[in-house]
Amino acid sequence: MATRTGGKVVDAAVNNRTGTAEAEISKDEICSQELLADWQDISAGLRKDIGAQQHSQWIKPITPGRFCVETGTLELCLPSEFSANWVNDRFADRLSLAWKIARPDVRQIRIIAQPGHDRMQRVRASQGESPIEAIPQEFAVTSDSAEIGASGIDRNMTFDNFIVGENNILARNAGERMAARDKPQFSPLYIKAQTGQGKTHLMHAIANLYAETMPSARIYYCSAEKFMIEFVSAMRRNEVMEFKNRLRSFDMLLVDDVQFIIGKNSTQEEFLHTIDALMTAGKRLVFASDRAPQALDGVDQRLLSRLTMGLVADIAPAGVELRRKILEHRIDGMEPPPLTEEVIDFLARTISRNLRELVGAMNKLIAYTQLTGQPMSMSIAEGQLTDILSANRRRVTIDEIQRTVCQFYKLDRSEMASKRRARAIVRPRQVAMYLAKVLTPRSYPEIGRKFGGRDHSTVIHAVRLIEDLRERDSDMDGDVRSLLQQLES
Repeated sequence: MATRTGGKVVDAAVNNRTGTAEAEISKDEICSQELLADWQDISAGLRKDIGAQQHSQWIKPITPGRFCVETGTLELCLPSEFSANWVNDRFADRLSLAWKIARPDVRQIRIIAQPGHDRMQRVRASQGESPIEAIPQEFAVTSDSAEIGASGIDRNMTFDNFIVGENNILARNAGERMAARDKPQFSPLYIKAQTGQGKTHLMHAIANLYAETMPSARIYYCSAEKFMIEFVSAMRRNEVMEFKNRLRSFDMLLVDDVQFIIGKNSTQEEFLHTIDALMTAGKRLVFASDRAPQALDGVDQRLLSRLTMGLVADIAPAGVELRRKILEHRIDGMEPPPLTEEVIDFLARTISRNLRELVGAMNKLIAYTQLTGQPMSMSIAEGQLTDILSANRRRVTIDEIQRTVCQFYKLDRSEMASKRRARAIVRPRQVAMYLAKVLTPRSYPEIGRKFGGRDHSTVIHAVRLIEDLRERDSDMDGDVRSLLQQLES
């Protein structure tokens, strides 16, 4: 009797544990379904924000992975290491902010490479296993603004991989001074640059160097948009004083895209008070914008005086040589080299609007070679980058090319169409034909007509000759590079 009773007790305990396990699995499955539903909404919003092409290539392959309720850490899985690194570099902040808005319990995200994630999720579900597992805290990559120490900083953006040219040398050196142990000569530092010219990279580099110089320093980087969201959220929770105290406790504050704060009266007022408090305490301030302080719309004069009282450092658009150096640095050490010198030169010459777009185009070509196994060629590069190239290509005319070449070689413009065959005239004429083919959509016969009615075979010979000379003769290559830079600037 006792045994039967004991058996019933044991059976009840087993049933109880089984029921609990089933309940836990059911709860995890519901959580997984909720994450997927939220991701569909977030993904749709990002598609509108970044465009269908980029979304399809980089965002659509993402699937929500494991979620740790205790740490609030969510894994976002991609099929390869390359795509995970690329998404982490370009979209980590947007993804983190979007998840925090959609689900308050997601406090941080971790972007990882996990090939076959969709298949594994289905296998786990069919076997009754939970697809949601805890993530060890020590491996979580956080962008939580409440973290002590360096917060929201991308460790990969340093001065070591910030490529320097004439356009950014002042801003770069000023950034190093701001991160030095000694008190900077100027504060705040205001970095002015067009979109995609490296101002965000420079801000992260300043924060990373200062964290190395002063390991105990509290550093906070945020976008103006994030500043506003947190301020409004603090107001709604009646935690404005906590928000103020936390911001003013940092040793270095870096705010990107400050043009988005301007015009918001309450936020602008709080921003002004924060700057005053930090400056009074001798803290370091770095701001960045796509326009000069004086060009900000609706800026309070008191705030304007604070923004301009330090140093305003411009980053001018990168020239061809700097764009080439950036691409070469990015693929340095890759074996075998994924892009030829010809393709690198082509990208540097044709994609000039911003560096982010330039690197994105290079990443797309590298991904193509890695995923298809085909070697990169000029025809493939042009085919893969049709939309980007058409948006970047400046309309250069053959007349403009002839005028520029004649000025460079100190010739009379009439020599471009003359029948004279002196070497001092023929070679510049061939260079002009080559540039006309490279920089314009004109056919060989059309180019020939612009050079005194010459046959298309003459133009083909000129183009091939200059291509060959560029490889063998450094002086010729230097002349062509200088002319390309003049015509594309």
